Amino acid sequence: MDIRVDDLQGSAIQALLQTHLDAMYEYSPPESVHALDLDALRHPSITFWTAWDGDALLGCGALKQHSAEHAELKSMRTASAHVRKGVARAMLRHIESAARAKGIQRISLETGPHTPFVAAQKLYASEGFVECGPFADYVLDPYSLFMTKVLTDAPTPR
Repeated sequence: MDIRVDDLQGSAIQALLQTHLDAMYEYSPPESVHALDLDALRHPSITFWTAWDGDALLGCGALKQHSAEHAELKSMRTASAHVRKGVARAMLRHIESAARAKGIQRISLETGPHTPFVAAQKLYASEGFVECGPFADYVLDPYSLFMTKVLTDAPTPR
């Protein structure tokens, strides 16, 4: 698996992100959807990665930096043909490693609390994320579950 920073220009990643957005709107009302579109994912505060096996897009994920110490996991998605093959776990670990290298002390995320999001919740919990309250600009919402992980051994940024 080759995980690399992506410029969001390719048709494969654009299609995967559209699938991601469509699913979020299927499971949550519009005011409770926090998934980012292509333009938002191109913001300078966001680093976006894709995972590949040759020419096959396996999945994606992003890290939005809120401050020098705190970042948010965004746009985690595995292509449907590659679900349950370890793509999401590999992406999550890659993003966490990149965050540690930047000196980030905590990664948080927002996901859904309902059945379609249970696999994601279990993945995050198995990697040390715990439930928390809203962070950044989020507010309490019955369609949101917030989780965070402290990166205790992250280096201090220089």
